Amino acid sequence: MTQFLPPNLLALFAPRDPIPFLPPPCKLPHEKKTRGYTGIAEFVKFFEDPSETPPPVKVETREERLERRRRERAEQVAYKLEQEIAIWDPYTNGQATTDPFKTLFVARINYDTSESKLRREFEIYGPIKKIVVVHNTVNGKPRGYAFIEYEHERDMHV
Repeated sequence: MTQFLPPNLLALFAPRDPIPFLPPPCKLPHEKKTRGYTGIAEFVKFFEDPSETPPPVKVETREERLERRRRERAEQVAYKLEQEIAIWDPYTNGQATTDPFKTLFVARINYDTSESKLRREFEIYGPIKKIVVVHNTVNGKPRGYAFIEYEHERDMHV
């Protein structure tokens, strides 16, 4: 079938010239003369004395470092929490309600909702003594929940 190909394509299928023989640049391993293996006795004087060897340096792995950092953060949070608990006085909190039985917790409110809108919606059930919309301490934005304290407990149940 290849006999019908044109000469330029037929040249692609022609065998190449054989690779010329070149003698090896050095002797083969079994032809070399070696001195054989020797001991290390002459090099022992260069070894370091075991008593002068420094202790191995303990390198912290990634998992150990992450665990250490997590433990340090937990300790810091626990210490900060202990300090805040020690100085916290519930009787001096101005945002706290006076009677929890008259207080209604309202959650999932829109962040744009103001105290006046809450008062307008919840005042139909009874007179309101105090409304506290909880805000974030860092940036002052609303958190999405509020406490509404009524004058009477029955109004809160309604």
